[in-house]
Amino acid sequence: MAKSKTYTDLDGRVFGLATLAPDEAALVEKLQKYAKEHPDWFEYGNYWIAEFAKFRDKRGLTRRETIQTTAYRIGQDLESRIGLATGMVRQSDYRDELELLIGTKFDTRREFCEATGLSEDMLSHVLAKRKHLAIDTLADALARIGYTIRIAPLPDVR
Repeated sequence: MAKSKTYTDLDGRVFGLATLAPDEAALVEKLQKYAKEHPDWFEYGNYWIAEFAKFRDKRGLTRRETIQTTAYRIGQDLESRIGLATGMVRQSDYRDELELLIGTKFDTRREFCEATGLSEDMLSHVLAKRKHLAIDTLADALARIGYTIRIAPLPDVR
């Protein structure tokens, strides 16, 4: 059976595996095998971080360089998949992404609301998961700040 030349994470990002350096490709293969054989969230989490630390130290990578490697991103994604499959973590929804957007692009929720035209009261209810925004309301608000909604397949957590 031929090995896949790509890896697709839970967010739909595709990573090319064929162009990885041999040591990084070997680490990715090792992490995938371990995740398949040991689908325990805590066990895998401890394992992949330790294995990645060895890889990082051999290469002399900084923390910033570390989190940008394909192996790190795949290791993290495999941990997320196991967490979802075992019920240890929940699948994020649009409100999580909205909160992240607000936290990274705006100084306050009020600033976000002023830019998007959403009321602070409604945003508070949405982020607290008491209410939902209508899709057209969300699309219009996001368009005002240069963002859009996209439809994506549900992730396969296996």
